[in-house]
This record gives sequence, structure tokens and C-alpha cells, in this order.
Amino acid sequence: MGFKRAYFLTLTIIFSIGLGFVLGYAVKTKLQPTQISWPVLRQAAKILEDHGYKSIPTSPALEYGMIRGMVQAYEDPYTIFVEPVQHELEGNALTGSFGGIGVRLGRDAQGYPILFPLPEGPAQTSGVKEGDRLLAIADQTITPETTNEEIQAGLRGPVNEWVSIVIARPPQYSEMKFKIKRAEIPLPSVTWHLDPNVPEIGLIEINLIAASTPTEVENAVKDLQSRGASAFILDLRDNSGGLLTAGVDTARLFLKDGIIIEQQYRGKEIETLRVEKPGQLTDIPLALLINANTASAAEIIAGALKAHQRAIVIGDKSYGKDTIQLVFDLQDNSSLHVTSAHWWIPGLQPAAAGTGIEPDIVIDSSSIQNGPDLYVTTAIHALLERQ
Repeated sequence: MGFKRAYFLTLTIIFSIGLGFVLGYAVKTKLQPTQISWPVLRQAAKILEDHGYKSIPTSPALEYGMIRGMVQAYEDPYTIFVEPVQHELEGNALTGSFGGIGVRLGRDAQGYPILFPLPEGPAQTSGVKEGDRLLAIADQTITPETTNEEIQAGLRGPVNEWVSIVIARPPQYSEMKFKIKRAEIPLPSVTWHLDPNVPEIGLIEINLIAASTPTEVENAVKDLQSRGASAFILDLRDNSGGLLTAGVDTARLFLKDGIIIEQQYRGKEIETLRVEKPGQLTDIPLALLINANTASAAEIIAGALKAHQRAIVIGDKSYGKDTIQLVFDLQDNSSLHVTSAHWWIPGLQPAAAGTGIEPDIVIDSSSIQNGPDLYVTTAIHALLERQ
């Protein structure tokens, strides 16, 4: 995975502006004003203007309020109006980045945070290696009880500023200190590493379903295989979805034939999306992790692989979002996200009803504490039992 060449996405801004679970295609067509006269609305506005004690709000505040009321009356949770500034933030999120040292976090068997440096990133070029146990960031001591959020806050900061870290390198766990200059770190849609305790298992985390995701997944498998991986875990936890086509194409990588999904737009015939030719990854042993925040295009991947009995699905029941949104730009650079279609996976119930994908092995997430990742350890055991 090239650090400078990968496509990068961030979830944080998308969630903050209420755009989670977007599934579909961006439509860059400017919408024209409706020809409907809205006589009652006009009458009500006139009454406010003539008789209201307060001055009537100026445009665009009044117009935006009317749009929100219309969307609310539409009674669809995924049809939303986004103002221009928020719409611009959405666009910025697609190339989001932060100041950091270029590492991902994991936990070893004792629950200590361990580092996985991104290729070509500041941490890797400074000498940090995959599996190094993190002991300190500047004056902050790191223990198994330190949360990932606290660690990320310490590692991140302004670009070109320096941060000191102390690590313990296995197997002797000798301590080493590094001073690393922060760089602009993009967030990949796919990241991967060998499990530090069972190195024949490769873990592939998909953060968001982007156009580049299928290629990134292929690259991840090839890289992990070159380092000795023979079985794989596909982690879709907390993946809110993304592009439908990319979700379908990602599922196709693992399947030899059959139907991925069926979908239907209003007034249109049902369209069937199939495996067009055997995928590149049809023979690798595979487990798949989901939770209650796995949604939309991520559910397409999980559901298709479950329906074809291609992977062991482990975790909690997924979110259950089976609709497609189209994104329309409005005249002032605001946008309207409109639910336009419904999808389902033939032969898989109750996913077709939008109630989520049921895992083959259920994890009680309420009992999970700091320490080894129970989802991952369960997946490893399941894969090893089948080999």
C-alpha cells in the first residue's frame, strides 16, 4: 500500500454533518426551481410578513427552513438537506488528512497498544516497526488502560512539529526512543497488517467503501500473502458504507459466480447485479467482522459473502440500511440527498427487510473491555479450526 499514492477518506466530518450511511452516486446536475405554486405556503408567508411581531427571516434562512420542513414531511431518515458550508466540508472529507506520525493502533495479547506504521510514513522512515509496543508519548505514560482516543490525541498535532515516543520492541521488549516530525497523514479506505500473535493471519480493515476500495483490498491480500499470510480477516466494523458500485465490486473479488444484490428504483424494473467472472480472491480462507455500525455498502459485502457461504461472519447484527441515496447539487452549492432506490440480497433473510445482517458467530459487545480484540481472536480461532 503506497502511502502517497492511495486514495484517502475520513469518516469524522461526514458523521458530524449528518451524512452517515450515504450509499449511491453523486449527481452533479443543478436542479431547477419547481413550477409548483405552493399557494398555502405563500399565504402563510404573507401572513407572517404582514402580521408577525418579529421581522420575517431573510433568505436563505427562511428558504432553508422551508426545505427542512419539506424533507421532514417526506419522512425518510436518509433524505437530507445539506447547506453550502456543510456540503463543502463533505467534499473536503473525501480528501481528509491530519497531522500525525503515520501509524495505526492495535493491541497485543497483554492489552498493550502496539504500532503498525504506514508505508513511507514518518514513523516507518524513523525506524518504528510493525508490532512495537507503545510505552510513552512525550510525558504521557501509555498503559493497557490508555484508550486509543487518548493515544491518537497525543500522537496527532500540527504538521512539521516533533513528537517523542518510547516503544518496547519484541521479543526482548527493549526500550527505544524516537523523535518524529509530524506530517500530513491521509486516511486510507483500506489498511492491513499481520496479526502479531498469529502471523499466518492477515487483518484487512475497510474504513469506508470508496471507488478505490476493491483495488486496495487486492493489494492488501497480495502484500500479506507475500509476508506469509494464508488466511484473512475482513474487518467491516464501524463502516458506514459508501459507494454501492464499490461495495458490489469488493464482494465480487471473493466470489466465483451468483447474484450480489438486486435493486429497484421507483418506476423501474428490478436490476440484478451479478458476479461477472470469478474474482481474484475466491480461494482464500476468510472471516468477516461486523457490528451494529456496519451499514449500507458494507452490508452488501457482508450479506453477499454470507449468502454465498463464502466467509464466516462474526460480531453483532449490522445496522440494516438497504436504500440508495442520490446526491443533487442545488443552485447555491447546497445539496439534497434523496433516497431513490431499495436493494436486497436474494435468499438472505431478514436482510432483505432492512433489519441487518445476522452474524454466524455472535459477539456480546457489552462484555468487551480493554485487552485483546475479542472479535479478532474469535475469527482467528474459527479460521484455524477450518484449516
